[in-house]
Amino acid sequence: MELESYAFVLLRWPPGLTPLPDAEEEALQAEHLGYLAELADRGKLVGAGPFDDQEDETLRGLCFYATGVDEARELAQQDPKVRAGRLAVEVMTWWTEKGSVSFHGR
Repeated sequence: MELESYAFVLLRWPPGLTPLPDAEEEALQAEHLGYLAELADRGKLVGAGPFDDQEDETLRGLCFYATGVDEARELAQQDPKVRAGRLAVEVMTWWTEKGSVSFHGR
């Protein structure tokens, strides 16, 4: 079996996170989504989205990067919400059978 890999990034709320005013949170979320769209346009990000109905509420979302794990870590650290301390990242390599997963536009 031939395998392919993606860098898999879990987004979490960091410990001790305190609420922001709504307008500030909304502006930061818009920057976050804009950054992810830019990465997708550059071919670095192949899929991303939030979690729902999970037992661990600190898990907020995931991103699949079409890069190595080191580059994905660097890119994830540049996310505006990560830089602002509103999200923390866990980065790992995910292996799957080549061609078993497809993403829109890839």
